[in-house]
Amino acid sequence: MASRILLIKGKGGLGNRILSAVCGLVFADLTGRRAIIDWRDGSYAPIGTNAYPLLFDTPLKQPCEAFDAVEAPVSPALWAGHLGLTPQTMIDKFMPKSHSNPLAYRKLCTDLSRLDTPEDIAVFWSYLPKFGRISRHLRHTPRFAGKPESTIIKDYLDRFFMPNSHILGRVNAVAGQIEQPCIGVHIRYTDRKIPLEPIKTRLRRRLRAMPNAAIFLATDNADVQQQISGEFANVHHIQKYLPADGSRLHVPTSHQSSLAEAENALIDMWLLSRCAHLIYSRHSTFSVTSSYLGQMSPTQLDDVDKYAPAVVAKRWIQAYA
Repeated sequence: MASRILLIKGKGGLGNRILSAVCGLVFADLTGRRAIIDWRDGSYAPIGTNAYPLLFDTPLKQPCEAFDAVEAPVSPALWAGHLGLTPQTMIDKFMPKSHSNPLAYRKLCTDLSRLDTPEDIAVFWSYLPKFGRISRHLRHTPRFAGKPESTIIKDYLDRFFMPNSHILGRVNAVAGQIEQPCIGVHIRYTDRKIPLEPIKTRLRRRLRAMPNAAIFLATDNADVQQQISGEFANVHHIQKYLPADGSRLHVPTSHQSSLAEAENALIDMWLLSRCAHLIYSRHSTFSVTSSYLGQMSPTQLDDVDKYAPAVVAKRWIQAYA
């Protein structure tokens, strides 16, 4: 094999998989491996089609399919002969009772505690980014040492997750119709619900300081969209499919175009990143990703779960576990 490979798999929502992939890309650079991103799980494109190059203008050009039948040492060994499978399928196949186990990823992810794994192909997958797990490597590597995590993430987002021209064109078109300054609001309210009343309270507080501000709302719930639009003036949102029953988006069985839904999600994410302020919950990596994209300072952020002990503890454990 010409060079050692880090195959970065994807599972979960866009925020999760983008930040997880960024962590994988950083780890690839730490270990001197060539990174390949494999998002063939069916969440954002037909099952078996890699959604990543369909959504982003990326310098990573080698197709992930090229490694499906490669016979070479693999880390973890569980992936040997299964490199074409998704994390979901691997969990179903080898540990079906571990879908909710926060440590299950360790069986499907190369050892992040070491940089000298000898296998030609290593697989990286985690449901959430693991910067806590690789922080020691970052501190001892000159190109990363001393840099804030947010700065590192922003650099990799700009290099590897620039939406394609079609998506960026739609972002610019919507942004051109929204008055400035604009307050961004992200409300996840389907399979996971963030606290709605604190969101409204923070929004009213911001509007008292910025009475002429527009509001850009990104949500996955039709009732919430209608509710916010009814209670507040000058609310903008993009036109997109929202399930009438409140079920979550981006499932492989959706009758909607999964790729179109992914494009809409990216438009929401990038529009939020351009807002002067962002009201959100750190419980959702979707809006956290927007804050990284916009290089937002603490004064620009209203995190309704900033002091929620369960959310803070869970995020810390997920980063370091």
